[in-house]
Amino acid sequence: MSSTDSTLSNLQAEPLRAPLTAFVFSAGGSLGAIEVGMLRELVNRGERPDFVVGASAGAINAAYFAGNPTRDGVAMLEALWCRVRRQDIMPFSMFGLLDMVLGRRTHLVEATALRILLEKNLSFARVEQAALPLHIVATDLLSGNEVVISSGPVVDAVLASAAIPGVFPSVRIDGRDLVDGGVADNTPISVAIALGATRIIVLPAVFACPLDVPPTSAIAQATHALTLVIARQLVRDLEFYATRAELFVAPPVCPLNISPYDYTQCARLIALAAETTRAWLDDGGLGHAFIAGELREYSHTAQ
Repeated sequence: MSSTDSTLSNLQAEPLRAPLTAFVFSAGGSLGAIEVGMLRELVNRGERPDFVVGASAGAINAAYFAGNPTRDGVAMLEALWCRVRRQDIMPFSMFGLLDMVLGRRTHLVEATALRILLEKNLSFARVEQAALPLHIVATDLLSGNEVVISSGPVVDAVLASAAIPGVFPSVRIDGRDLVDGGVADNTPISVAIALGATRIIVLPAVFACPLDVPPTSAIAQATHALTLVIARQLVRDLEFYATRAELFVAPPVCPLNISPYDYTQCARLIALAAETTRAWLDDGGLGHAFIAGELREYSHTAQ
């Protein structure tokens, strides 16, 4: 047998490796509810990732799902989002605002309420104890570098990933002060790639839905500008990593005119995302990788 024949024989004998699938959950505040609708439909179609990655609100979803990666687990996560309210996460007060204005502290609210919520609802104590491998993305407050947490107390890790600068205090882990993972990487595709994923399903929460008229307030303009940055960065990442892995993006909810701090609309967001994702799956969305049209520049009137 020639050396070429031997090589071919060895190649044929090797089993084909199944793709390593990751779910990537983006940041998004209360809009993280959108990811639950997407997740429900993906799980209903039999999708089960090999590991999950999440940042900020996406870290909450990733951690909960990693603890119970089943239909029942997703149903309980949906119920949690539907009953939670802003005061359960960030109970604003005039005293807190005054303390911040006077320089007595660097944040608007303490993370006590969010910590209690996480401790009551996460089914495991340490990141490495999750039923699915879990990787939580935070940001080093001093350097701005991305920090991936794959072990240690899960509540601390999620609190760090969700610590919106100026709203929540930073969380000190392994000698570093950590804040919101969305600062360094709103949709951590790069982390999934670095961890070996060859097939990635992205669950995006926040993106720049086209507007019919310009925002009319300073806060609305700032929020829209931020979502523009996030959407464009996501598209650039998808294009950059397209040769490294199969990338699938569940289509964002559009139009979207709900504040990321409004927790009264979570049930509606879940239902809208589920409907959009179901239609995408029915149309063969996981059959071929492409960038969802909603992430491109377009207008509603052109559709």
